[in-house]
Amino acid sequence: MQQTDSATRRRVAVVTGASAGVGRATAVRLAQGGYDVGLISRGEHGLRSAADDVLAHGGRAVAVQADVAEWPEVQRAAHEIESRLGQVDVWINNAMTTVFAPVSELRADEVRRVTEVTYLGQVYGALAALEMMRPRNEGTIISVSSALAHRSIPLQVAYCGGKAAARAFFDGLRTELIHEHSSIRISQVVLPAVNTPQFQWSSSKMPYAPRPVAPVYSPELAARAIFHAANHAPRQRIVGTWNRVVLAMNKIAPGVLDHAAAIGSWDGQLRLDQPLAPRSGNADKPLDGSDGSDFGATGPFREEEGGVLDKTFLRTVPQLARTLGRAAADRFDEVLRR
Repeated sequence: MQQTDSATRRRVAVVTGASAGVGRATAVRLAQGGYDVGLISRGEHGLRSAADDVLAHGGRAVAVQADVAEWPEVQRAAHEIESRLGQVDVWINNAMTTVFAPVSELRADEVRRVTEVTYLGQVYGALAALEMMRPRNEGTIISVSSALAHRSIPLQVAYCGGKAAARAFFDGLRTELIHEHSSIRISQVVLPAVNTPQFQWSSSKMPYAPRPVAPVYSPELAARAIFHAANHAPRQRIVGTWNRVVLAMNKIAPGVLDHAAAIGSWDGQLRLDQPLAPRSGNADKPLDGSDGSDFGATGPFREEEGGVLDKTFLRTVPQLARTLGRAAADRFDEVLRR
């Protein structure tokens, strides 16, 4: 492939989990911002549609089907993308999976799968990016993180653990790169609840359909934050006002938030007006395969995408205040009983 001058060439970014949700929205935002985009995902139909989105917004696209939980597949995808698009400047680790269920109902293989995708998928992405970036000593690696990497909640414990592990990995990797005086940068984007198709296709053992814990934000908002990280590489970018409040409270009174999560986050993740039989979801196989559907970037909660100013969330504020008050009282009683 003929190389162009570094001052005039289009930058190249790789996005994992690119076929839907935040990854899909991020691929579009990158193309709009002048990037060519390498797309990695398992689902064939969604991946093709994501590539079409990138092309429609002015970027070149290379789509590679790969399971981020398999190192040889990630390495192969990285080499194919760089050989076809040129030097990779930004690698965005976004792929994830989850199971909505209490720990008592999780099988060991389900925990392993969630961990392999959500944690090892980010690790393998970083290793692939470093293989390409170390020889030239430049590039940015982004970990798409979550408030749940800092504050675990019930019903998604395996996912919370995977995100927390990824957070620790990238914090440690950053220190090693600093020690080496490397110019490769590590950035973590901490997302709130986002309206993506994961709530339509994730595995669930609950009797009701899963939903994001309010307040809910749009995938495009998340994509803008990731695009900013691609260009400026802040150490950490926390997205959403409520996210910042929760993370600050977790530093001050983590025991209170333990009780608040136990009280409010269980039903807060369920659509109690929508019974649903347990489903296997997309953990083991994509639901947007060759005979599947294109789920796109946006989930079924578009009317709630206003974040903390959304009227749906604002109506819950009195109940939220009562929950925090009860949680503080429960925590106080817990301390006294010791």
